[in-house]
Amino acid sequence: MSNADHLAGRELERIARVILPGAWAVEKERPIATLLGSCVAVALYDPQVGLGGLNHFMLPEVSRLSGRADVDALLAGNYAMEALLNAMLARGARKSRLVAKAFGGGMVVSSLDRSRIGQRNVEFTREWLERESIPLVASDFLGNCSRKVVLEPRSGDVFCRRAPSSLAVSRQIDSQEQAYAERLVTERKRSDIELF
Repeated sequence: MSNADHLAGRELERIARVILPGAWAVEKERPIATLLGSCVAVALYDPQVGLGGLNHFMLPEVSRLSGRADVDALLAGNYAMEALLNAMLARGARKSRLVAKAFGGGMVVSSLDRSRIGQRNVEFTREWLERESIPLVASDFLGNCSRKVVLEPRSGDVFCRRAPSSLAVSRQIDSQEQAYAERLVTERKRSDIELF
């Protein structure tokens, strides 16, 4: 990355809409950013309408149980990819014009390393994009690093800054993922209450 690209990425990061695990966003003007460990973020871009979207998911798939709230599905790639694709289409994108860039799957949280969650997320991402016939034109996967990803939706450019795995970064990522998981548990408990 050149110095000019580095400065441009830093400026975009400063004004970006930040998404956390389980979230996605679609924008025409405002950059979108996220911080990744073993999670994966996929950016979709339609060059004809200058529209970009980014998601952030923690697991490849979560089966939906009948009668249960779908909040736990937000963790999963199968839900996050469909949600992002549908949001792009609703804003005027066409599937036949979409291109993808994907990032993440790093091994930065030691408790997740044993389950190969990063590798599974990467495999899911490649398979999903291939199945949907959306070309993956750029990627930065795996390794022992975290990534700060910033999508510039007008051009489809994505800036990815790798950071060596450190205790501080691992704790920040782990904290975000734990907070998200706790929120899901709270939502699930609320959905289990029957009102009559």
